[in-house]
Amino acid sequence: MAICLEKGLVAWLTGLPGSGKTTIATLAAERLRGMGYRVEIIDGDWARSTISRGEGFSREERRRHLIRIAWISRLLARNGVIVICSFVSPYRDVRAEIRNIVEEETPFIEVYVKASLSTVIKRDPKGLYKKAMEGQIKNMTGIDDPYEPPENPDVVIDTESESPESSSKTLVDEILKKLGQGK
Repeated sequence: MAICLEKGLVAWLTGLPGSGKTTIATLAAERLRGMGYRVEIIDGDWARSTISRGEGFSREERRRHLIRIAWISRLLARNGVIVICSFVSPYRDVRAEIRNIVEEETPFIEVYVKASLSTVIKRDPKGLYKKAMEGQIKNMTGIDDPYEPPENPDVVIDTESESPESSSKTLVDEILKKLGQGK
């Protein structure tokens, strides 16, 4: 049975590449869909291959890309969709801008998917860190471009100490709480 929300929300997962954002988003979306909610995941890889094709990785290009995603997320959320965004989104000021855009109409949850640089370098699922350290990739977050961890995130998920299943449950619980549907 489908649950129709008057307004959804945007859960914005931020963290270093390889921290587990997409895995958590996917598992959380599956759980929520299983409960009857309408859910969309907007992931960095998908967005860069579709709506942000051609955007680079300079600070301004990243900002433009993420602001575009914030507006799309807001539109979906105001129409009753739970939107889970999975983006490195390395800069605090841009994340604050994203929050402001979304919160004009719908709830917003900033989720810090925390993992140390040494851990994500070991994981390196796409081989990006290896390429960055070899000089093949420029502006790699954590290597030659900064990642500014959130100072006051709504939720912290530490993927060094939590399993993906536990992490996704934490996210689902927070989403339901924010929607007034949970404990």
